[in-house]
Amino acid sequence: MVDCQVRPSDVTKYPIIDALLRTPREKYVPKEKKSVAYMGEHITISQNRVILNPRTFAKMLDTVAINSNELVLDVACGTGYSTAVIAHLAEAVVAVESNGAFADFAREALENESVDNAIVVNATFTDGAVKHGLYDVIIIQGAIQNFPESLVKQLKDGGRVVAIFASGAMGQCKIGIKKGQNIAWRSEFDATAPLLKGFTEPKTFSLI
Repeated sequence: MVDCQVRPSDVTKYPIIDALLRTPREKYVPKEKKSVAYMGEHITISQNRVILNPRTFAKMLDTVAINSNELVLDVACGTGYSTAVIAHLAEAVVAVESNGAFADFAREALENESVDNAIVVNATFTDGAVKHGLYDVIIIQGAIQNFPESLVKQLKDGGRVVAIFASGAMGQCKIGIKKGQNIAWRSEFDATAPLLKGFTEPKTFSLI
């Protein structure tokens, strides 16, 4: 996976490569998906929910450049794979998962793999995990159309967020830097993923 999918995508930083190699992906996928754990595509775990493909996830990590002294909020962690990888890079990880069964799966998998610097919070994605913040980094494991104010408030001034912004069938991974009360965004690479619940743009109506 690393040699065939990650390194060819120009992700070569040692901490990221090491974190990926040290995290057994098959331990964090449902039993029926273990045979495709290392495929180069998103792994569907339920309707509109996936474990991001290795290339996209690795490039997001490369973009946001997590440091070993940082606290990370992992939004929509699913079955815990992303959280386990990030735990090798950060000082600590707080993962948010709205699906109770996924949250339980992630907790058990992280415990079985002795990942002791991560916790999983069963909560609505856009609520985040206020009591554990503020966060140096926020990473979102799925596509969004907007980054809500509720999460902006949980990011430290100068903190970073990385997310895939959906636009129809297309998408762009962007990094945002918080400056004061605002986020300054910059596009990094093309990527697509299912749109996460709660991150859609509000519908607008006009009278003709």
